[in-house]
This record gives sequence, structure tokens and C-alpha cells, in this order.
Amino acid sequence: MDDEVTDGDDLGAGLGLRPESRVERRANRRKARARRGFGCFAGLISLVVVGALVAGVVVGFGKGRDAIEQMFAAPDYEGNGTGTVTVEITQGESAQSIADTLEKKEVVKSARAFERAARDDPRSRQIQAATYTLRKHMSAKAALELMLDPAKSVLVTRISFRAGLTKAEIADTLQRSKLKLSSGAAAAALAKPAALGLPPYAHNNAEGFLYPGTYDVPKGATAYTMIKLMTAQYAKNAAELDLVKTAQRKQLDPYQAVIVASIIGAETNRPQDYAKVSRVIYNRLRAGMRLQMDSTVHYVVGRDGGVFTSAEQRAIDSRYNTYKYKGLPPTPINSPTKDTLRAAINPAQGSWLYFTLVNLDTGETAFATTQAEHLANVQKLQAWCAAHKGRC
Repeated sequence: MDDEVTDGDDLGAGLGLRPESRVERRANRRKARARRGFGCFAGLISLVVVGALVAGVVVGFGKGRDAIEQMFAAPDYEGNGTGTVTVEITQGESAQSIADTLEKKEVVKSARAFERAARDDPRSRQIQAATYTLRKHMSAKAALELMLDPAKSVLVTRISFRAGLTKAEIADTLQRSKLKLSSGAAAAALAKPAALGLPPYAHNNAEGFLYPGTYDVPKGATAYTMIKLMTAQYAKNAAELDLVKTAQRKQLDPYQAVIVASIIGAETNRPQDYAKVSRVIYNRLRAGMRLQMDSTVHYVVGRDGGVFTSAEQRAIDSRYNTYKYKGLPPTPINSPTKDTLRAAINPAQGSWLYFTLVNLDTGETAFATTQAEHLANVQKLQAWCAAHKGRC
């Protein structure tokens, strides 16, 4: 039949294409085979080239690594820097945080440079919390080395004073500190209150105004330097409490408020009881009762580690003996904290006239309005003491 498809016919003819001749078809097949052969050859050549490059990288890695690290190196200064800059490092601060601080202070050019220096030096874990004197534009390695030498870089000596210390105990702490004061220097400084930055209502007596806490003391500091740091900290906390005006609104002398705060801190160590002890003190004063606080007697006779006083101690003739004399003692009996100062000018609401410890381990304190209630609470204390012999 004329329309029968033969071996030489092209299916594309139905799309209007000219039928390919037998000769042309053979020529095209030869070209296709040639292209396939070249493609295989080109792939083989590519593998050889890539292999050679990989081999070159492996062989040259030792030399190339330095070049690569140099290419991606963190910006860093050179040398030991110039000038001085103070940097404070706090307890538990991470290497990254320290590095960020150094960059902000312009000690090192980049935090990343210091992090790398610290990572490569195991001694970096020995960096202590302190205030450092460093230089600007130091190499990261130089900055790390200086921080690892506290004798050269630490600006201050850190001294801590717990709450409730008397000025005599604070003087003793200063004398035994790393300040290396001459004998009696602290006591001599306290004996010259005009230079200590005391508030006008302190009656030229530093007792009660040496604020407890941890202080960074500059190198070469004297006893005056340290004491003025403490009185300045008192002033800061008193201002935050608006102590003077708050006391005056409540018809209370600010000095009396400091005295009350010192008694509160000596009578209880539980913050939840501060304002209640404060109320007992004011209630007893208003009722014309003696305060009968063991803590004020301890101030005179010294502390032997006991909580209570003996009959002999309570008979001592001293204005600090609140078993014998009415009213507040003439001065604070220790260094109060912000919390006890707050309680002194903001007593709790209540009619209590008595309080007593009932558990020396926990500091639990019982409050009472009548003497009968108080005696019942005292019996609880006695029972606790009987169960814990040698503790009372």
C-alpha cells in the first residue's frame, strides 16, 4: 500500500518534516557515537583533575592551614597597649562575657580574639572576680597574661563585712585584712569621725553607719578610705529608703531609727520577723516598759556565742543594759542592713509586747501581747532547750 510505513519512513513526517534519507540517518548515528565517546573521555579527565586538586589540598594542608586561619583570624591588636582602663569581672562570669567586656572597654580589638586566646590557655579558668587595671589596645594574649597576674593587674583588695558587726569588730577586721595597715590605724581613724563622711544625725559616732557588705578597696587605701566607702554606702541606702523624712513623718528621730534597726538585726535573723520585732520595740517604749533586750547587754559585756544573758550580766550598770534602764540604748549596737533599717521606719501593725525564740536552729520566733502568752512561749523555748542539751 502507498501509505504503509517502511524502514526508511520517519515518524516526524506526519508533523510536516522532510523524511530523513538512509544515508543521512547513518551519518547521524556515527556523530552520536562520537559524542558519547567524547563525553566519557571528558568525564575521565574531570575525575583526574579533581583527584589531583584534592591530593594537592591534602598534601599542602599543613602549609595551607596557617594561610586559611590567617584569612579568617579574629581582629587583634599587637603589643602590650597603652594608658590604663579599669575592668570589673564578676563572680561566675563566662569567658565570652569577659571577652565582650574587654572589647567594649577597648582593651582588645575583638572579643573573638580574646576567646581564642583563653581557649588555647588552660590557665584562663583561673581568672578571678575582681577589678582589674589593664591597658587599651592590647593583644588578646597580652591582656590574658596580665589578668592572670593579679599582683600586677588587680586594682583592689576585696574585703567583706557581715551584717551586725560593731565598729570595734570592723576595726579588727580591717587590721587583719590585706590592707596591711599600721598597728591601730583603723581604731585611730574611727576616733576622728569628722573625716568619715557621717550624716549630721550620727552624733559624730560611726557605730551603726559602717554599712556591711563586700567592698573593693583601691591599692594604697588607708583605713580612712575603707571607712568612708562604708559610710558612703550607708548614705546611699538611707537615701533610697528616704530614711530621714520617713522617720520624721512618724515623729521618730533618724538616729533612733538606726538604733532600733541595729537591735532588730541582733535579736532575729529572720527577715519575715524584722517588722514585728520593730513593732514590739515601739510598743514597749510607748508603754513605758523596759526593752529587756539581751542584745544590748551583749554590746557591753561582749559576745560569748550565747543567745541569752546571765543574771549577773543583766545587773550590770550601763545605759546599754535595757533590763535596768528604760528607753533605747544611747547608740546603735552594730551595723544594720537596708532591710532592718526599712523595718525600723516601717514597723508591722500589731499589739505585741513580747517575743522570744522557740527554735534556735530555725530562728523561729513567737510573739505575744500578754505576759501569760509570753510565758507559754518561753515554755516552748525551754522544751526545745531540754531536747537539745548544750545548745542554750
